[in-house]
Amino acid sequence: MRVVEVSRFGGPEVLTLIEVPDPAPGPGEVVVDVAVADVLWVETMIRSGHGGRYFPVQPPYRAGVGVAGTVAAVGPGADPAWAGRRVVARTGERGGYAERVAVPTDGLVPVPEPVGLREAAALLHDGTTAFGVLDLIPPRPGDRVLVTAAGGGLGALLVQCAHAAGARVVAAARGAAKLDRIRGLGADHVVDYSAPDWTDRVRTVTGGLDVVFDGAGGAYGRAAFDLLEPGGRYSAHGTPAGAFAVPDPQRAAARGVTVIGIDDIRFPPEVAREHLVRALDAAAAGRLTPLVGQTFPLARAADAHRAIEARTTTGKTLLTI
Repeated sequence: MRVVEVSRFGGPEVLTLIEVPDPAPGPGEVVVDVAVADVLWVETMIRSGHGGRYFPVQPPYRAGVGVAGTVAAVGPGADPAWAGRRVVARTGERGGYAERVAVPTDGLVPVPEPVGLREAAALLHDGTTAFGVLDLIPPRPGDRVLVTAAGGGLGALLVQCAHAAGARVVAAARGAAKLDRIRGLGADHVVDYSAPDWTDRVRTVTGGLDVVFDGAGGAYGRAAFDLLEPGGRYSAHGTPAGAFAVPDPQRAAARGVTVIGIDDIRFPPEVAREHLVRALDAAAAGRLTPLVGQTFPLARAADAHRAIEARTTTGKTLLTI
């Protein structure tokens, strides 16, 4: 079978398609015929050698962290009822950019009808994170909410969920293409933060913020924090603009601002599973629509990483097998 391997840190070109033997399911495992593999921004950081203390991965390793597909084989001790079922699963160190993967059955989540495998893969990490963040910082009716990196897969989910909760939502992203895609997701206002006065525009339409869901980080996240009213709530969960924009604890405390960061949303497996099931159920009920912006075939995994790093992507990026 084909699998994408990273033999050394570097640019997208280090993502190499190789042939390896098909996996066999061990005790308590199944083999999944992969239809779609999830692709995350953080994977581009890890591949380039900038995973840091949060993601201390070392090459050689198999790229990818999660898949959606159909169970093709069941190992000893695993429930034979899994055979033929559509599932989504995190793959961890086993990699996910592959035609087949072996995964433990306790990591499988059935994909409900009528959710497609593309949508399930899009929710595997972003849906889990979105529902986890929303549990920690639930938007309330009338809250003024800013979502940065709103044109990404996670941001698009947070926009929809905040709107459904009755909040007034400002979606911030870079470029007209992304803003056009997120206008219909429930945002009351959209702001292009490539404009130098973007924070002024946010303040004009809101008068101040109650909640910031920061998926951008860097200077964008720091500027967004400054828009919060005393007693506001702030989630620093994104890094595309450089680093997690975690505010100074003393400054946050002085303003009565509640802050959560990446450590708060690194959920144990059972909690992550619960959040994923909720996201899949919401999609099945039509309450949540993952924004899949672009797909690439497995052989073009490097192109998927290039597009993410160039910030030309909108919504979720996936590999199709």
